[in-house]
Amino acid sequence: MHIMISAGFILLTIGSYALLLTEIKKVANTAQKPRFTVGFLVGLVIWILFTSIWSLTGRMSNFAIFPLNMVPVLVIPLIAVLVFVFSKTGREVLVRIPIENIVRLQAFRFFVELLLWALYLGGEAPVQMTFGGRNWDVLSGISAPIVAFLVAKGKISTTGVVIWNLLCLGLLINIVSVAILSMPTPLRVFMNDPSNTIVTRFPVSWLPALLVPLAYGLHFISLRQLSLKR
Repeated sequence: MHIMISAGFILLTIGSYALLLTEIKKVANTAQKPRFTVGFLVGLVIWILFTSIWSLTGRMSNFAIFPLNMVPVLVIPLIAVLVFVFSKTGREVLVRIPIENIVRLQAFRFFVELLLWALYLGGEAPVQMTFGGRNWDVLSGISAPIVAFLVAKGKISTTGVVIWNLLCLGLLINIVSVAILSMPTPLRVFMNDPSNTIVTRFPVSWLPALLVPLAYGLHFISLRQLSLKR
């Protein structure tokens, strides 16, 4: 794997979460929940260490034990995000973050698609996982700043933002499904080479472990915000 692509995944992941942490920190103090930021950061660091070790030791790429090699990476963050979004403390913090700021953060998905395209050009990812194949999630990253601008200017309705969130969540579900169906497992549908094993190798393993949860987590946060403001 080219060192620039590896650096790209690391920098994009750290940068995206740093932006989210900044938003949380700004409002957590206002909500008199300063420990919330610390808890979020500690949990994030633990998860980064776990997924990195899981990947570097080869556990994540051991498809002989599928689905156990992927279940921790996919299920644990989903549970954590749901607890975070629907907890009482989460509600008190999230409702204070400007909706447009959460929407704007989804722009990171544009850069994810560029990195996936680079992996494809290097022969390390199948074409269906790129915008040249069956992955149209690049539209989420491109539209995010536009929708955020419209929200800030009051030019889009709450219903419009809900629809955008649901459509982009659908795009995310699509590529996650394509990724799973491209792995060397009994579930494999896409038989072209290479199979999708690159997402189990560090640091691309941060894509399913951290960047995908960030994407759907931001959607859940946004939809939660909109429901609370209603």
